[in-house]
Amino acid sequence: MPKSVISSDFPHLESYLDAVWMEKGLSENTLAAYRRDLQAYSRWVQSRGHSAVEVSRSDIEAYLASLLQSKRSPRSAARALSCLRGFYRHLLRNGQLSDDPTLGLDSPKLGRPLPKTLSESDVDALLKAPDLEDPIGFRDRCMLELLYACGLRVSELTGLTLSQLSLNQGVLRIIGKGGKERLVPIGEEALHWIQRYLRDVRPDLLGNTSSEVLFPSRRAQMMTRQTFWHRIKQHAATAGIQKSISPHVLRHAFATHLVNHGADLRVVQLLLGHSDLSTTQIYTHVAKQRLQSLHAKHHPRG
Repeated sequence: MPKSVISSDFPHLESYLDAVWMEKGLSENTLAAYRRDLQAYSRWVQSRGHSAVEVSRSDIEAYLASLLQSKRSPRSAARALSCLRGFYRHLLRNGQLSDDPTLGLDSPKLGRPLPKTLSESDVDALLKAPDLEDPIGFRDRCMLELLYACGLRVSELTGLTLSQLSLNQGVLRIIGKGGKERLVPIGEEALHWIQRYLRDVRPDLLGNTSSEVLFPSRRAQMMTRQTFWHRIKQHAATAGIQKSISPHVLRHAFATHLVNHGADLRVVQLLLGHSDLSTTQIYTHVAKQRLQSLHAKHHPRG
């Protein structure tokens, strides 16, 4: 048990996390975010001399206010409230609480931010940045090609195994959030790089080690998300890209460029693995913004 979490809260927190994992099939990353939010809340409650089951609505309002005062974003505070709502409803269902202290609480007002993305020329420069004479650089080029061609999440990319790849059909079998599977076409360019990588580079990276991991690290093991994030930052610097960049930015670029070139939104939804079309619709706003800027630049009355 974490020392920073009050002992009487710990069983309740773990019971809720077990239940929400079973009910919603959350990924490890999402579950870890829930745990961090709940533990931070428990520490705050403890500092006021309470446990999580002894709070009132005003206590939760004060907690949310403290998040905003500490420069946390409204989106972060809204996520914390959503987590607490689920937690207290769980306690209510289990008879461990008689009243829900989150009842009637309003979420912080949110504006819907447009996702950060890259221009097609930025993506081209990034793809060309790795040193192809270095096996690690060649591996990175192949990973970047695949990330952009398929719109993968970084955890989906680093966790790829040989069994998920079909060269004959030119598709990847992706295990996404909640264990949901989807088939994603690779595209000719990325397929070309994968074939070269499998033939000429991957055996050197593995040496005498046997592994199912498609993109092994220097130690012939599965690469961490953080390691690949740092690799992308390095390649972006080499490419002279000034924008803040992460693996997720390439996922956004994949979707934005598809929409810009006329792809059907439901197709983009399937490729990204979004369960709800409303999540994908943000890319129509990105495309609209791009069209407006082009119109303003090139139209005589723009």
